Amino acid sequence: MSKKVPHKILLTEDRLPQAWYNVQADMPNLPAPALHPLTQKPAGPADLAPIFAPELIKQEVSTERWIEIPEEVRAAYRQYRPSPLYRAYSLEKALDTPARIYYKYEGVSPAGSHKPNSAIPQAYYNKAAGIKRLTTETGAGQWGSALSQACNHFGLECVVYMVKVSYFQKPYRRIFMELYGAEVIPSPSDRTEAGRKILEKDIDSPGSLGMAISEAVEDAVKREDTNYTLGSVLNHVCLHQTVIGLEAKEQLALVDEYPDIIIGCCGGGSNFAGIAFPFLMDKFKGKALRAVAVEPTACPTLTKGVFAYDYGDTAKLTPLLSMYTLGHDFVPPGIHAGGLRYHGASPLVSQLYEDGIIEAMGVGQRSVFEAASLFARMEGILPAPESSHAIQAAIIEAQRCKEAGKAETILFNLSGHGHFDLGSYERFLASDLEDVDYSPQMVEKSLKDLPQI
Repeated sequence: MSKKVPHKILLTEDRLPQAWYNVQADMPNLPAPALHPLTQKPAGPADLAPIFAPELIKQEVSTERWIEIPEEVRAAYRQYRPSPLYRAYSLEKALDTPARIYYKYEGVSPAGSHKPNSAIPQAYYNKAAGIKRLTTETGAGQWGSALSQACNHFGLECVVYMVKVSYFQKPYRRIFMELYGAEVIPSPSDRTEAGRKILEKDIDSPGSLGMAISEAVEDAVKREDTNYTLGSVLNHVCLHQTVIGLEAKEQLALVDEYPDIIIGCCGGGSNFAGIAFPFLMDKFKGKALRAVAVEPTACPTLTKGVFAYDYGDTAKLTPLLSMYTLGHDFVPPGIHAGGLRYHGASPLVSQLYEDGIIEAMGVGQRSVFEAASLFARMEGILPAPESSHAIQAAIIEAQRCKEAGKAETILFNLSGHGHFDLGSYERFLASDLEDVDYSPQMVEKSLKDLPQI
């Protein structure tokens, strides 16, 4: 089979998915409803209307299996989609494994990651709703980069609250966003009440995605011409990302392959959902496959968190979500995978994990960069630190296959390139990276203020 499978499996533009796959149509158990942050009653469309476009609210609660992708969105997708699927021949050889390893490469997008898959429709739906300005948060800067481009494309203003530690770790991401017209603010900032309260307690706070979300939401609520956008976690974001897995299914079918194992890194959960959900559609029907969400040991939401209602942000402005969480006050260590430093996981991903349908794995920072280095040398692509968590898990699974003598098929999502992460790689080469394990005591402390529902 190895001689028949090309290195790069491509789809033509006419094979671009015409609809997103909605996993809510097939899940055995849907997540519990989001709750209003003040009343703790189920949040309805009217509660979400002040910060979200109407069509996005509909998608958030829809249980229809397929949701049509507007032609204006598909036209923007065509600039970089369908993205290529690669057979990792060189990595397989280096590992001396009988496993067949494939990766879906989302770094070909203009923003260098999978994030435009949701940024484009979110900007489109907000433009159609008459909104002039969008606010958001960003960790490593990939979501902010994508939204800045999408806003530029549809003629919207863009304000990005960037987690402070990443703002200084990744200055070129800030420049990238500013080039497309975005205003980028290190968070926590003195621009919002939420930011000022955090700075009063800790002037040197490194920030967190929870803090940046608080600032972006507060900014949006104060202006009628402004809505808020989120790059992960919410149902509609996971929905938009399913173009990844839908394309991958077609590409693998072209070479008569189907994955035994599907892997994606997991912070909020969007890129894992994007690669895994379309395949879970088959698992719900009895197909045998494993789906593994990979997270940092420094931010072990699924592997060490609890399944409970919690706020999506530090200032308690967002609805309460039923999810795996480390607590909304959690301030993660300044690891270099900034996009995975979030205290909660998508309610959809969390429910699937709670039901035992998907698996989770935690990996340390140094091993992740070692895996990234091997992958770059073998496959020629420099991966983002976030994506490298998936690479590390794929290597672990390939080594297991070698030990067991099994020729399984492994698919992972290479969700972005690492061209803006060379500072992190410089520290890796200088042996200046350390592993951070989140201890049970730290987990207990971060969970002490969970809301009592």
